[in-house]
Amino acid sequence: MSNTPHELSADFPDQIDQIHALKESDAHFARLVDEYHEVNGAVHRAETNIEPTDDLHLGELRKSRMHLKDEIARILAEATAKA
Repeated sequence: MSNTPHELSADFPDQIDQIHALKESDAHFARLVDEYHEVNGAVHRAETNIEPTDDLHLGELRKSRMHLKDEIARILAEATAKA
């Protein structure tokens, strides 16, 4: 298990400018990014025992993070295809 936080800038390094632009122009995308950062932080805190939680809750947090990242990736791919 990795305790490294999964930051969007590390996961999408070539799309940082696009992420910032979409956050400014798309309220839904901005909300997804904010929620991703919140959930990602909760996962990281749980994995490092800063805020310990049970395995079931940690699994649900990880699933939520994965779904958010998938949706962010989908929107980024659509925006790239339009460009």
